[in-house]
Amino acid sequence: MPKQKTHRASAKRFKKTANGGLKSANAYTSHRFHGKTKKQRRQLRGTSMMNRTTLKTYNKLLSNI
Repeated sequence: MPKQKTHRASAKRFKKTANGGLKSANAYTSHRFHGKTKKQRRQLRGTSMMNRTTLKTYNKLLSNI
């Protein structure tokens, strides 16, 4: 059976942490900031951790990293 390949688009967007989590940039940060509060804009700036429900799916895509 062939080896599983890393999903390259996912590898560019997500980073694995030391404890096995995944971190990524936040969505909703490209445009239309006039509809968002200052607090929302400030909190969207950094990175966020992926929740546990989708972690298993993305770990499969990033299995070779």
